[in-house]
Amino acid sequence: MIAHDDRSILGLLVSGAADNVDGVLVTLTGIEGASSRGVGAQMAVLADGRHAGSFSGGCIEAAVIAEALETLAANQGRTVRYGVGSPYLDIRLPCGGGIDLQFTPRPDTALLADVLTRLDQRGSASLRIGESGLAWADAPGASGFLRGFAPPLRLVALGHGEDLTALVRLARAYGLAVEAYAPASDHHAAAEPGVNLIASRTALPALAGDPWTAFVFLFHDHDWEELLLPHALAQEGYYHGAVGSARTHRARLEGLQSMGIPQARLDALRGGIGLIPATRDPATLALSILGELVQDYQACAGLPGWSGRAPGSSARPDAAPRVPSRR
Repeated sequence: MIAHDDRSILGLLVSGAADNVDGVLVTLTGIEGASSRGVGAQMAVLADGRHAGSFSGGCIEAAVIAEALETLAANQGRTVRYGVGSPYLDIRLPCGGGIDLQFTPRPDTALLADVLTRLDQRGSASLRIGESGLAWADAPGASGFLRGFAPPLRLVALGHGEDLTALVRLARAYGLAVEAYAPASDHHAAAEPGVNLIASRTALPALAGDPWTAFVFLFHDHDWEELLLPHALAQEGYYHGAVGSARTHRARLEGLQSMGIPQARLDALRGGIGLIPATRDPATLALSILGELVQDYQACAGLPGWSGRAPGSSARPDAAPRVPSRR
């Protein structure tokens, strides 16, 4: 798996506690100049040296681990500057900036386990993280660095042919949870493991969304969209999109409007999707779409280094006009 997942960092601390191994939660709370990670990025370090997460390409991780072990020995949290302005003259960041790392020894792993449960149930959570401990963000008197946690991006892909299977394979390789649907008559998609087959245009699958789910349509035979698109648009999601040229998308919207789909849902449906204009092959299309999904998920989920609209918003962020897709 390539995709970042907060669960691997928090999970290491929780599993360490279950084995009676203490740990330290390290949080990036400030940046001066450039940095390869965003504010809110985290590492977990256990007393036996195991760790998860990173703050650079490997140039300061050894120092962070050593510092974390020192805070465990002293049983006292601290905030340390690395890079520009740091007392550690021999530790420099390649980007030339400075970062402030907050060390929280022996964090409340029962609370972290509750966060993991919320994430596994596709819910979010927010903590106040201080040098001396953790608290829910809304707890009376809670103070410290505010850090939000969102469930991983989930993809629901509907379509047929190589465009569908290329996106499914790439998304799974990246580490996403993927639900894929294709017509039962599509022998290419039917041969792809894990693709759910739809018997007919009227046999609607049981779709379900949430604020961190993306719905992507990759049909060449747009008759398949007639009932499936309204069904998907009725589900909550941060992204709803379908491949197609500008002309195809106008016709699509006109058809949906004639069916009485609310204008707010029509406005949320994207056409000509992907970051790479006018793609000409399934692999590039898949890369183009996945890049857009990840970019917008990071913005709406408020992940480290990103800011954007609130979770659950399907409104498209401002972007430069793009060349319509060939489809």
